[in-house]
Amino acid sequence: MTSHRPAAVIIMAAGQGTRMKSATPKVLHTLGGRSLVGHAVAAARVLEPEHLVVVVGTGRELVEAHLAEIDSAVRTAVQEQQLGTGDAVRSGLTAVPDITGAVVVTSGDVPLLQAATLQELVAEHEARGNAVTVLTARVPDPTGYGRIIPGEDGSVAGIVEHKDATPEQRQIDEINAGIYVFDAATLRDGLTRITTDNAQGELYLTDVLAIARGDGKRVGAYVTDDAMQTEGVNDRVQLAALRAEMNRRTLERLMRAGVTVVDPNTTWVDDTVELEADVTLLPNTQLHGATTAAAGAVIGPDTTLTDVQIGANATVIRTHGSGATIGAHASVGPFAYLRPGTALGESGKIGTFVETKNATIGAGAKVPHLTYAGDATIGDGANIGAGTIFANYDGVTKAHTTVGKHSFVGSDSVLVAPRVIGDGAYVAAGSTVTDDVKPGEIAVARGRQRNIAGWVARRRAGTKTAKAAAEAIEKESRP
Repeated sequence: MTSHRPAAVIIMAAGQGTRMKSATPKVLHTLGGRSLVGHAVAAARVLEPEHLVVVVGTGRELVEAHLAEIDSAVRTAVQEQQLGTGDAVRSGLTAVPDITGAVVVTSGDVPLLQAATLQELVAEHEARGNAVTVLTARVPDPTGYGRIIPGEDGSVAGIVEHKDATPEQRQIDEINAGIYVFDAATLRDGLTRITTDNAQGELYLTDVLAIARGDGKRVGAYVTDDAMQTEGVNDRVQLAALRAEMNRRTLERLMRAGVTVVDPNTTWVDDTVELEADVTLLPNTQLHGATTAAAGAVIGPDTTLTDVQIGANATVIRTHGSGATIGAHASVGPFAYLRPGTALGESGKIGTFVETKNATIGAGAKVPHLTYAGDATIGDGANIGAGTIFANYDGVTKAHTTVGKHSFVGSDSVLVAPRVIGDGAYVAAGSTVTDDVKPGEIAVARGRQRNIAGWVARRRAGTKTAKAAAEAIEKESRP
């Protein structure tokens, strides 16, 4: 638990995001396994605030529904009109009107911002006894950002927005990141006194700092040495750039923790993925969501997994999967498709051109080639021959098939659900099984073979086939 627990965190997420040119609200666009606002909420939660408020506006119904999914304890407040950052925070305070203590204000479109940076910002605020503390950064090109006007005592004398800055002020390279810690009373009082007397005709939150300074209160800054954490998303170009940067940081963190990434340029791993040391990621691999991998697992190349759990020393090659579990020492692929509900046991195998769905495959069991296994339980040590179909759907309902342990299903078989193939049973190749098979039995469900002599000569006379057959018959008849 942090020793600098704020009374509230207010996340500004009401902007229209017109430059995204999207029907999706800007803060719901995703990178690194979370939405933009999801990253802001995750970072804020580490502070353990008494209250967490997200200010919503454009697309509020979609944003509120998303927040309910990712963090049901989040409160929302509505900014009815886009009247600036001061108005947004004033709207946020309506959800927590009587709080005292520190109030952190951050943005829903700054996805690289780390919880540790917020913790350091709050700690600096308390250590200095500031009324307001602003997160700042030094950047080579500050165009478009508010500039930090330094005070003689090392404090912040003010913040001037780029459009309102003089030519001299525009030369300042320390910029406002738009992330603050306020004393709650200072914030409430300042918001009642700000005006729209500026180039944008908006209520600037930064004016609260000037008011606090004018009242003799200390306004300080915490300068981060990682300016990328302050970068926001305004269009899809910036979204792509920050997505790439987040992925680079994620891969670097994983590699320093012992994960081998053969080709970082073609490997994408969400920030939400957890990999143990000695996992190896081969080129063109994507890992998303709640995917995990234990030590020794080898994933890729050409693999995309979402919410998949991979056991120690398992291998997953050229596979697309979601919502699946892969046991230790198991092997999957190449060209396998694991759909939700797939559970592969220890040392089991799902092979080439196999599709599984809602299928439990036991330890040591094998589904090696060209099979669809849907709504199935396959026992330990069982072997499913190439081309087998678990026919689980009759056009109205789906049904389940169980294949017992150490049973053998021959190639090109169809198991018409619901069926039970007992332990230690066999199904002959090419069978269509419509009745249960008891333990130790062999099921043969196919027509008896008939060979009709002379058929080619009679029905395909004059063809190359007929000529080849005639030559072979003549050759066999020679002494």
